[in-house]
Amino acid sequence: MNSARPPLPSAFRAGLLDFLEAVRVEAGLSKNTLIAYRRDLERAARYFHTRGADSWSAVDSEAVVAYLGARRAGEASEATVARALSAMRMLMRHLASEGRIARDPTALLNSPVLRKSLPRALSLAEVERLLAAPAGATWRDQRDRALLEVLYASGARISEALGLTTDGLEPSLRVLRLTGKGSKTRIVPIGERARSALAQWIAQGRPKLPGALQRREVFLTHSGEPLDRTNAWRRVKAAALRAGITTRITPHGLRHSFATHLIEGGADLRSVQEMLGHASIQTTEVYTHVDSEHVLALHRLYHPRG
Repeated sequence: MNSARPPLPSAFRAGLLDFLEAVRVEAGLSKNTLIAYRRDLERAARYFHTRGADSWSAVDSEAVVAYLGARRAGEASEATVARALSAMRMLMRHLASEGRIARDPTALLNSPVLRKSLPRALSLAEVERLLAAPAGATWRDQRDRALLEVLYASGARISEALGLTTDGLEPSLRVLRLTGKGSKTRIVPIGERARSALAQWIAQGRPKLPGALQRREVFLTHSGEPLDRTNAWRRVKAAALRAGITTRITPHGLRHSFATHLIEGGADLRSVQEMLGHASIQTTEVYTHVDSEHVLALHRLYHPRG
C-alpha cells in the first residue's frame, strides 16, 4: 500500500517555496529551522486543502484558528502550536507583502510574545575586511564590491538592493530610493565609498555584460540576467571567506550591522526606524539592548570603578 502523501496543489507549493527561499536568504535561517517551517506549513496546507481551499489566498482567519485548534486536539504541545502559528504568520506576512494574497489572515490573531533573535553584528574591522574582499578589477569584483557597499551603507534588505533600477537612481548617487515591503518607498543616504563603488560598477563593469543596456536592474549576472537572492547570498558568503570571516554571514547580517553601528554611534531609534523601513518603532526597539550594552562597555572601559 502506498502511504506517500499526495503532492500539494501548485498554488500552495509555489507560495511556500517562495517564502522558504526568502527567509533562507534574507534571514539566514538554519537548515533545521527551514525543515521545521516547511513541515509545519505543508501540514497546514494539506489541512486547508482538505477543507476546500486551493491556495493560500483562500485561507481566512477562521481557517487558521480551526487549524490551530485541530493541532491542539491532536495533543500537540503549546510550544508546537505556537511554532505553527509563528510559521503561519511569517508566511502570510511575506505573501501579503509580495502581493500574492490580498490580506494577511493572521494579522489580528493573538500570538505568544517571542523574543526576536538578532544575528551577530560584525565588528567595524570585519566590515572593513568584508567590503575590501572583492579587490580586483574584474566586472564581478566591481559588482560584488558595489553590492556589499550598498547593503552596509543603506541597511537595505537584499530584495530592496536587488530591486534597484538604473532609471530610478538619483544622478549624484547621494541617496538611494528603496522599495520595501508593501511597495513602500523610502530615501536612504549613502556615503562616499558606497557612491564610488556603485558609480564604478555602473560605468565600467555593468556595460560589459550582454544585454546590459536593455536591462533596468542595477545588479546583473554574467549572462545579463538580474541577480537573484540566492546568488547574491553566495557572493556575500564568498566575500566573507575571502576576508577570513568564519562566522555565518548573510545579507541580513549586514543590515543588522548597519543598524547596530548607527545606534552605537549615537543615532536615535526613530531615525534608524526610517532608514530600515520599519513600519513600527516597536520593531526597531529590538536594538535598544545594543545601545545599553554599548553604554555598559564604555562605562567598564572608562569609569575608575568600572
